[in-house]
Amino acid sequence: MNRSPNMLFLMTDQHRVDTLGCYGNPHVASPNLDALAAGGTRFDACFTPSAICTPARASLLTGVLPFRHRLLANYERNVGYSEELSDEFVPFSRRLRDAGYNVGIEGKWHVGKRRGPGEFGFDGLHLPGWHNPVSHPDYLTWLKDNDLPQPVVDDGVRGTFPNGEPGNLLAGVLHQPPEATFEHYLTDRTIERLEQYALDRHRDERPFFMATHFYGPHLPYLLPREYLEMYSPDVVELPASLAETFENKPPVQRRYSEHWTHDTLSEDTWRWLVAAYWGYVSLIDDQVGRLIEALQRLDLWDTTAVAFTADHGEFTGAHRLHDKGPAMYDDIYRIPGLLRVPGAPGGTSTTSFVNLVDFTATILDLAGIEPDPEADGRSLVPFAMGEEPADWRTEMTAEFHGHHFPYPQRMLRTERFKLVVNPESVNELYDLGADPDELCNRYEDPGLRDVRADLLQRLYERLRASGDNFHHWMTSMYPVGGKDYDTSLSDFEGIRHQEMT
Repeated sequence: MNRSPNMLFLMTDQHRVDTLGCYGNPHVASPNLDALAAGGTRFDACFTPSAICTPARASLLTGVLPFRHRLLANYERNVGYSEELSDEFVPFSRRLRDAGYNVGIEGKWHVGKRRGPGEFGFDGLHLPGWHNPVSHPDYLTWLKDNDLPQPVVDDGVRGTFPNGEPGNLLAGVLHQPPEATFEHYLTDRTIERLEQYALDRHRDERPFFMATHFYGPHLPYLLPREYLEMYSPDVVELPASLAETFENKPPVQRRYSEHWTHDTLSEDTWRWLVAAYWGYVSLIDDQVGRLIEALQRLDLWDTTAVAFTADHGEFTGAHRLHDKGPAMYDDIYRIPGLLRVPGAPGGTSTTSFVNLVDFTATILDLAGIEPDPEADGRSLVPFAMGEEPADWRTEMTAEFHGHHFPYPQRMLRTERFKLVVNPESVNELYDLGADPDELCNRYEDPGLRDVRADLLQRLYERLRASGDNFHHWMTSMYPVGGKDYDTSLSDFEGIRHQEMT
């Protein structure tokens, strides 16, 4: 196997899978990501461990699931959880650095409030927060040095909050040329870093890992008019789940719909917003093209693996929701996943379940570093080489802990079914074969009683085996069976069991 010692890791924020041509969108121009898919491996069942920025990004950094690293919420909407990542798990960046790599990042960090990339072994600025930090001094200096205008936004699109106040900004016109956007700035800074790393690579064979984390296509969609209006709303087919009634669903979903002002906006506005979101995707794809051209110009393309993924998806009107939140639909849990390894066959795809933490294991594998025994992911390199492991996972779990307020959830997803446990509310069960849009909750359906029991049992066993204490709630509430301990006297029960044997 021909492994590449160099890596370019591309990541977007809040990115729906169905916005890319390589995932079947016939309207959006994404030629550079499509070419990456054509020359590599496309993962069609790639999922985030938690559909919120900070927990997902901390999982990518550490390779472990959120309940283990315990950075469970974005600090801007912190609900009492930790705001900084502990040193319990060694980040992949330090392991790469210890192995002699140059390790860089440009773009969104959002792994903690104060500790930035430099404290985890990366070269690169700490760009904090969830949205483009357009007031950052380095960006303002870059604009000045390139004689480019500062950003000005108008024509904002908003709904109306339940209290009658104007809702969150969803989109607007950015009065800047494309070459002045924050996305172009991040790409320029990445190319500068690649040029530095190329010198080391060609002079003394020192490999590099370089990450570019774009803030988009996260809302609000603030774009130059040529991207904001790149696609006609007339070609937008609104998601079938726009017919969501919230009947037999957790009430919190309706509350989130109100928070995101869905019913105060017209159908024409929603079509326009989807078209604007597509424009954001194309803006980022153009920057990806610039990065690939830089690798080719620097004679690095043939020795550099390239990966692309996102921290989570976005609703963009699906289920009468926007952004993300306490609802475990595929719209926000399924993410794009592409991997190109030089020397690999390319042009392949797989429907095997892949998790964001698998990219962490892949990074280490490509570098020839032994996998972390504490990690929850596995390398995707075999898939890139056309070798699908026989013992690969056949189901996927995910977790959520809260955004705006605590709200614990756990999910088990198989190829056909999805189970969601909501301790304070109604549970959810979807037959994805018959209902791919997840509109009909069949948790209480007698016809799926055996399926429900089986999924509950499997989720319970997986959570208990992994050490996720959410399983304690399931122990007493559901017929999961097979318990060999008393939840209130577990140590004494263990002692008695030892004495009896």
